[in-house]
Amino acid sequence: MASATSPEVLRAPLVVEFPFTRSLGPVQSAFLTGLRERTVLGVRTVDGRTLVPPVEYDPVTADELRDLTEVATTGTVTTWAWNHEPRRGQPLDTPFAWVLVKLDGADTALLHALDAPGPEAVRTGMRVRIRWAAERVGAITDIACFEAYEGVGEPPRTGPHSGEFEEPVTGIVAAARLDYTYSPGRAQSAYIHALSERKTVGERCPSCRKVYVPPRGACPTCGVATVERVEVGPRGTVTTYCIVNIKAKNLDIEVPYVYAHIALDGADLALHARIAGIPYDEVRMGLRVEPVWTEGGGYPDHYRPAGEPDADYDTYKELV
Repeated sequence: MASATSPEVLRAPLVVEFPFTRSLGPVQSAFLTGLRERTVLGVRTVDGRTLVPPVEYDPVTADELRDLTEVATTGTVTTWAWNHEPRRGQPLDTPFAWVLVKLDGADTALLHALDAPGPEAVRTGMRVRIRWAAERVGAITDIACFEAYEGVGEPPRTGPHSGEFEEPVTGIVAAARLDYTYSPGRAQSAYIHALSERKTVGERCPSCRKVYVPPRGACPTCGVATVERVEVGPRGTVTTYCIVNIKAKNLDIEVPYVYAHIALDGADLALHARIAGIPYDEVRMGLRVEPVWTEGGGYPDHYRPAGEPDADYDTYKELV
């Protein structure tokens, strides 16, 4: 089934977000615990340099580093860039400068935010100091930001440090998030438009004649463009599957359930979908299935047994 008209290419904002958990070694543990206690620690290299933030291995020689030292909470801006529109989760919610600051006693610069009234108030070489967060938990956000500093005050504490604190921070959980706009392109836009009409449409390669679902706009085997649209299914065959026993966040499906690769009739590539309407331990390779659509849904909610005899292995073995 070929189409003479091209549907609108789709675009949509998407968010990928997950918590990233990592354990801390002795150097990073001391650094973050120190921030909680308003203490900035660096690490000394064999050649006498002090690295802030500290690392566990020398980036030049790969030597293991453990010699912690305290540096000052004041420093000098080495370079900067103005941020006109702060984004969600950034240190300040008003325009600010991103700055690299070489703290007094350090040989490398620390990246953080500088609270300033405007870009005209920022310059390379300006003196700054740490503004500590009111509540500190042992994270880089314990440094609320940097602020301009012209005073002298008491001499900063510097020198060797044991890195020992009460109740040290041993791990962190950081929220990783990516906001972006996704466009599926011409081929997959047509596929999504067809799903809204409860049809599954792939594209046929003009060279090898295989039909790919979902379509990619090009044959992954031959590398040539695909434009001929072909309706496949709606029924298909389970080629392989897995039993899911861990409940996903924000997914209202009781475990255990089955996720399977399904070769739709007429397609030369298996797509994946959930299997329901059958006990999870009765799902099998070769099971013939059909889609179940929900009212107003833009794609099949799941597939269920079609009531047909199982497919012979030779008919789908190339798609396993």
